[in-house]
Amino acid sequence: MDPVSQGALGAIAGACFARRESLRKAAAIGWAAGMLPDADILISSETDPLLNIEYHRHFSHALIFIPVGALLCAAAVWLLTRRWWRLPFRQVYWFSLAGFATAGLLDACTSYGTRLFWPFSDERVAWNIISIVDPVFTGVMLLALAIAILRKRPGWTRAALAFVSAYLVLGVVQRERTLDLQRQLAGERGHNPLERPTVKPSIGNQVLWRSIYQHGDRYYIDAIRTSLLGRPRFYEGVSVPVLTLEALQDGLPPESVLAGDLERFARFSDGYLAWHPERAGVVGDLRYAALPQSVRPLWGIRVDPEKPDEHVPFEGFRAVDADERTQLLRMLKGEALRSGR
Repeated sequence: MDPVSQGALGAIAGACFARRESLRKAAAIGWAAGMLPDADILISSETDPLLNIEYHRHFSHALIFIPVGALLCAAAVWLLTRRWWRLPFRQVYWFSLAGFATAGLLDACTSYGTRLFWPFSDERVAWNIISIVDPVFTGVMLLALAIAILRKRPGWTRAALAFVSAYLVLGVVQRERTLDLQRQLAGERGHNPLERPTVKPSIGNQVLWRSIYQHGDRYYIDAIRTSLLGRPRFYEGVSVPVLTLEALQDGLPPESVLAGDLERFARFSDGYLAWHPERAGVVGDLRYAALPQSVRPLWGIRVDPEKPDEHVPFEGFRAVDADERTQLLRMLKGEALRSGR
């Protein structure tokens, strides 16, 4: 998730194991440990744009790396603070361990993909139960953490941890309800069986979901508002042809740089590939879009078959206009759009 959420959860986890007199120090150590795995964002190359997305949420987020990462964090904190804090190294390590352990698990709750089981598996784990940015989730954590630190009350950090657990369980419930609604929508269209059903929360909430599934040689993208109490609402999107890695690599030298980059991007995107509807030659990651029923991706790669020995450029398309913001707000409220049902 975003760095603030990672740090806040790390701080809460660290402070849960602290006494009142060391709570603030534990929270600070846990915050640093919770954010440290995302230092992998610094792994980059001027000549290989995909290196950054390939190594983000890689080994630093793996379960097996938790004791090592916690040791690195604890060593740095202990060396910097030992004259003033006078905390035993073992205590610093345990606070670091608690904070560091939250990072990979929290990221796996999103849809981006996290290599939790590296080096035994290259699977990018994505449980699709929370958005990368969720102000309710983050705001409650920060509030509880602030009260705990100001009043030196460890009980507030435990309450915050209980809230985090409950909120993520709610995400699981909402995901399963949305999958049921997706099957209902596909059945109404006669799309049985549907292939590769995927739902993920749209930005900042657990009510409005992006629905993607494959039927035959096409992907179908819709928005589903899975209300917590009221009736659900469907916002019909569009369908696009399935774009396979084999089709993209057709005619390319198998050992070429371009063929390798296409395979890397397909693995990163979990195979959800589609041509950008407005930019020729750009292959997008179909999992993400500004609007949950849109096919216009947030990022993609520019493919030039005439340059098989050059790395592909990675491009972002995150600009959102006023009309898209209005549409998103209406869907969050459950109001009708022209394509709404």
